[in-house]
Amino acid sequence: MSGIRGVVLFPGAGSSASHTSLLEVETALAPLPVMRVDFAYRLAGRRVPDRAPVLIRAVREAVRLACEEWSCAVGDVVIGGRSMGGRMCSMAAAGFDGNDRVPQPADVPLGVAGVVCVSYPLHPPGQTTKLRVAHLPYLGVPSLFVSGTRDDFATPQELRQHLSAMPVQPEVHLIEGGRHELRGHDAAVAAVVAQWVSRRAS
Repeated sequence: MSGIRGVVLFPGAGSSASHTSLLEVETALAPLPVMRVDFAYRLAGRRVPDRAPVLIRAVREAVRLACEEWSCAVGDVVIGGRSMGGRMCSMAAAGFDGNDRVPQPADVPLGVAGVVCVSYPLHPPGQTTKLRVAHLPYLGVPSLFVSGTRDDFATPQELRQHLSAMPVQPEVHLIEGGRHELRGHDAAVAAVVAQWVSRRAS
């Protein structure tokens, strides 16, 4: 995996960077360096996430630190994570600051090598009109979306419909029977992510 120097991973809103799925991804990517990062609210013992601008800034800062540690450029790093973590990474890569507006000239997309979104939360369960898709037409880096076929945050049909707006068409991998948490599918998800990262590096 010489073309990619490392992967930075973030958890979902209700879990930590020690979630079993992120640990499994780290194992599958070895010996490639992996940095698993907790958001500040989690480290402070709070259960409610900070607002998107704070989370996106945290993504950018974690990538900066990873590049320093690995002596590499932003373009040598893949970022991603579970649910909210993956969404924040995709917004940072698209140049969004989390204020629900179209990127302005001062908003520089985070030019990473790729983005991995596991269980992307396209909308809250049962609230299909509250879409989280405004940034997708601006996400111009290779991306991987891994979701369960029974995810109530995004059906396979909804994912395909809204991801079609992306300028670089993503790879979508569906886990049959998987719900949003993808419980019991850690190894399968990790294998898909590792294979995708390996292809990006070749």
